Amino acid sequence: MPTLQQFRYLVAVSETLHFRRAAEMSHVTQPTLSGQLRELEEKLGVQLVERSRARVILTPLGKEIATRARTVLRDVQDIVELAKHGQSLLGGTIRLGVLQSLGPYLLPHILPDLHQSYPNLKLYVREGFPDTLLVGLDEGSLDLLFFPLPVTAGDLQTARLFREPLWIVAPRDHPLAAREHLERQDLKGETVLTLERGHRLHDQVRDLCDQFGANLSLDYEGTSLDTLRQMVGMGMGVSFLPALYVRAEVLQDSQVVARPIRSRAPFRMIGMIWRRHSAREDEFVALSGHIRRILKKGVPEVTTME
Repeated sequence: MPTLQQFRYLVAVSETLHFRRAAEMSHVTQPTLSGQLRELEEKLGVQLVERSRARVILTPLGKEIATRARTVLRDVQDIVELAKHGQSLLGGTIRLGVLQSLGPYLLPHILPDLHQSYPNLKLYVREGFPDTLLVGLDEGSLDLLFFPLPVTAGDLQTARLFREPLWIVAPRDHPLAAREHLERQDLKGETVLTLERGHRLHDQVRDLCDQFGANLSLDYEGTSLDTLRQMVGMGMGVSFLPALYVRAEVLQDSQVVARPIRSRAPFRMIGMIWRRHSAREDEFVALSGHIRRILKKGVPEVTTME
């Protein structure tokens, strides 16, 4: 029978399409990895990998087996986590995925309290684009996401954490900056900057521009919230920026100002996402409640969800 380790080697090769990098990822020598893959092929009686000096290619059957191997490895990891879960609540390591536009501005508010309350809990944090994080969760390389809701992809369980308002950030000398609060109609005709395609915030701001009669700038898209803030400061337009980022960076920037929308203020809903039937579901539910309590007590910019 094939071994789990052989499946791990096959998955590593499928992800890197390179024997040396797959060996490094698996912490073994290249001859060891190559030999184990040949043994796996012999056990299964099929060719999984096409080998040449120029490149490595998985056969169609090799791709299918690698996909199923990921599922097997993920389920085995869930069994291990189930055993750990029976020993202690919120201990061990949670592999957490978070958006680049959220993690740096949310995590500093919650990690110190979590560490004090659960000293045996370790969070391995990985930032990424939405699609990459969702794939990582589905394949088992991530256990949990902090992520905008709603999400319909995959067999997932969600818990709402908080609503985060989106503020209008404008240059300090812009006419909008002279007002303490803005109305939706004030944005009509304005040039609005946002993150590049692939970010959830890009899609949301595009929809808001349609609602407000604003003009979404597609020629100058930001790669980060900091880039957007800097372009706004240079007078290239205004932007919708999340309240946690406003608190962390905008209020300290003398070149820009942040203004709330008075009526029907736009917001993004942030929640936790994990695989349905995860062995750690009880822990994740407990964690969501603890995070809400932290935010309700110390972060007035957001509205926690009960």
